[in-house]
Amino acid sequence: MKNGSHLSALLLAVGLALAGWFVGHGFLGARTVDRFVTVRGVSEREAQADIAFWPLQFVSTDDDLGRAQDKVERSQLAIITFLKKHGIDSTQTELQRLEVTDVLANPYRSGCTTSRFIISQTLMVRSDNLQLIQAASRKVGELVDAGVVLSSGGGGPTFLFTRLNDLKPQMIAEATASARKAAEQFALDSHSRLVGIRRAYQGVFEILPRDRAPGIMENDQISKTVRVVATIDYYLRN
Repeated sequence: MKNGSHLSALLLAVGLALAGWFVGHGFLGARTVDRFVTVRGVSEREAQADIAFWPLQFVSTDDDLGRAQDKVERSQLAIITFLKKHGIDSTQTELQRLEVTDVLANPYRSGCTTSRFIISQTLMVRSDNLQLIQAASRKVGELVDAGVVLSSGGGGPTFLFTRLNDLKPQMIAEATASARKAAEQFALDSHSRLVGIRRAYQGVFEILPRDRAPGIMENDQISKTVRVVATIDYYLRN
């Protein structure tokens, strides 16, 4: 009976020792699996805008609504003539947003009113000949000389890049390869090896101005920079 007690105690001690060994190695394995590195891969491409929009907003004022309308029509004719002179025909234009304001109908007006009616209209130019639009926009002073009152709200041309889907597959592959290269270098420097992906994020595609400087807007430039960043977590093992 005494020998049986000693044997039971011995088996219990061996069992506890083995359990401790397995638990210890189990936690070590878990910590090893949890080791990972986060890397980012970038892909950038230069792209050219493929369509231009140029809103030309013109305004007339007068105490008589009919005279104000006549001024608007003359301004419209002057703009069409200007565009035709610079190689932009009427098929690339569309009249939009006719607005008539009666200043006397404004209950919040103050002071005397010099012109009762304000008429504004927008002529939208839409073209895939971006250089033509850009060149014409630089001569807009000719419209001022012709007596056209342009609203500052119209602004200059907007140049858009619409073929982003054509670039996405290759750029995602480039960003992923760049991230992988960075992870491999980290593993080499830390005497580790990559054993798989823990998590991956594809960033949002950005269309940026090619010339990045204060005050420069992407829509104002024909040349763009398309950019995407891939963020990937890689597991590491010794």
